[in-house]
Formats: sequence, structure tokens, C-alpha cells
Amino acid sequence: MKPSMLSKLDQLSNRLEEVNNLLMQPDVTADLDNYRKLTREHAELNPLVALYGAYTQADNDVKTAQEMLSDPAMKEFAQEEISAAKARMEQLETDLQKMLLPKDPNDERNIFLEIRAGTGGDEAALFAGDLLRMYTRFAERNRWQVEMISESPSEVGGYKEVIVRIVGFGAYSRLKFESGGHRVQRVPTTETQGRIHTSACTVAIMPEADEVEDVNINPADLRIDTFRASGAGGQHINKTDSAVRLTHLPTGIVVECQDDRSQHKNKAQAMKVLAARIKDVQLREQQAKEAATRKSLIGSGDRSERIRTYNFPQGRMTDHRINLTLYKLDFIMDGDLEDLTNALASEHQAELLAALGESA
Repeated sequence: MKPSMLSKLDQLSNRLEEVNNLLMQPDVTADLDNYRKLTREHAELNPLVALYGAYTQADNDVKTAQEMLSDPAMKEFAQEEISAAKARMEQLETDLQKMLLPKDPNDERNIFLEIRAGTGGDEAALFAGDLLRMYTRFAERNRWQVEMISESPSEVGGYKEVIVRIVGFGAYSRLKFESGGHRVQRVPTTETQGRIHTSACTVAIMPEADEVEDVNINPADLRIDTFRASGAGGQHINKTDSAVRLTHLPTGIVVECQDDRSQHKNKAQAMKVLAARIKDVQLREQQAKEAATRKSLIGSGDRSERIRTYNFPQGRMTDHRINLTLYKLDFIMDGDLEDLTNALASEHQAELLAALGESA
């Protein structure tokens, strides 16, 4: 193990001792915020330090066994002990490296999922509807809630644009690599010659922002317009100006919400989406810098990048960033995204480990 990593683990072991001592103080609960911080820090450090303890024990086992090598009667046993302990150390070092990787503070958050039809006209709108169903089914498999925020339906079905909120622990960590261009190749139902058409949609995954902590929106920077909802809202929804359009003047970001009959609720929802979009811009800038440093494609946050192709005639899905092709398109479109999300997460973790190794 590298000296820099050993030094870091020693520091964390000492810090755990400090935290243990602080938690044993009789007046520790007098400041509840501080108490919560300490218990959270203890919960994070404890498994890491326990793993480091197992690594140190294995290292001691190697040293003890090496002392036995000079005894002919114990030599074979000692060599077996050394091999076993070194194998344990190798695995423990990998596990420790993973635990030392920087955690994404947004991983546990809910998300806003935004799908926009791109090139391909009606077929792109239909594909946007298919993608929404795919993510909705994935959410159902994880027992997450899906709430419609804003929709602009297409005349032939599907959506020109749709935004939903997905509520569930870890939603962002599982879906954060879905942002980018999604391309579909298939024969549209309106195609009489049986020709394959190519269409595209853009997907954006945005962690839900805590407006108070994460994004400071100055009311003076907002233009608020109200208008009558259009589309499939029914008769009574059109009698009042319940729909809300927010324009954030510094960034030019525009958010509309007309899903609820209440103007107040639509404004509250639009504010949440606006905060998420502003946070997303900041996040993408940060990711682009990190990606440039790591030469990484995963997590670069570039919406214009074509990340995936869904080929219906061949029943395959290809993720171009990690060169992964899966021949189970029907299952994927029905929300079976485990193989895909796990592969993307593993690749990202490998990138982070490589970066950790270079900087260590």
C-alpha cells in the first residue's frame, strides 16, 4: 500500500478515536446539530477503520509467518500463511481504496428527469414516450415514486417535452449517467416501405436541489408569467390562469408548469425545477472540468453527446461511452436497466480509482 494511503488511514483512525471520545462526553446531546454530525461521521468512519484494522492484522500475520521460515518444520505452513495473508491484504487494499473514493453529495437525492424530442419529428416524440415508460418502469422496480411535473404531448402520441420528479433514496446515484443524447433506429408504424428511420431524444437527469442550501435565487432575477393551461387538462383547468412560466434572467432558463389546477402549486413546482436546473448547470461545469482532467466520457454532463443507440430491428442497445452492447432491448425498454446502470457505475468507479492512484 502506498505511504500516502497509509498516512490517510492513520489520520482517519485517529479521528475515529476523537469522535468516540466526543460522543462519550456527558453533555454531547446539548447541541443536537453537532451530535448528529458526530454520529454521522462515526457511522462513516467505523467500517473504514475496521477494514484498516483487518489489513493491519493481515500485515502482522505476514511478518509473524516470515519469522517461522527459518524453522524447517514450520516452513511449509509459514509459506501457506504468507500467501493467504497477502491475498487478504490485496483484497482489503482494493476495498479500502473504494471506501476512500470521494462521495458524490447528490447521490442520495431525488431527481428531475427531463426528456426532449430531438431530430425525427413524430417518431422522436414517440421515442420520448418510450423512454419515459422505460424510466418509470425502472422506478417501479426500485419502489420509487414518479410525479408528473410538466408535459407537452405530441399529436401522434409521446411527448415533445416531459419532466417528471422521481422520489427515492439513491435515485440520482442510479440514474446520473443517463444524461445525454439517446438515438433510436427502427421502422416507424407510418413507414410503408419498411425503411429504418433514425430519431433522437435528449435526456437530462438533475438532482433535486434544496433551494435554501444549494441554490440562491434572487426574486429580482425572476420574471413570473401566468397563463391558461393548454392540452389535456380538461374544461375547468382552462377557466383560470393557473399555469406558471418562470424566467431566470441571469441564465435565461425558462420553466413552465401547468400540471396542477392551483397556480400556487404550479409556481412551487416550477421553482423546484428551476433550482434543479441552475444546480445542474453548476454541476455540469464542474463535471466537464473533472472529465477534461480525467479524459473521462462518463459523467461529463455534455447533453449534446450521443451516449446510446437503441436498435429495434437487431434488438440491441449500445452504450457508446463504455462500448457495452446488450441484446435484450425488449427487457431494457421495460425498465430492466440493472446491467446497464451497474456497468456505468463500475466504469466510473474504475476511473476514480485510477485518478486516486495517479494523485497518490
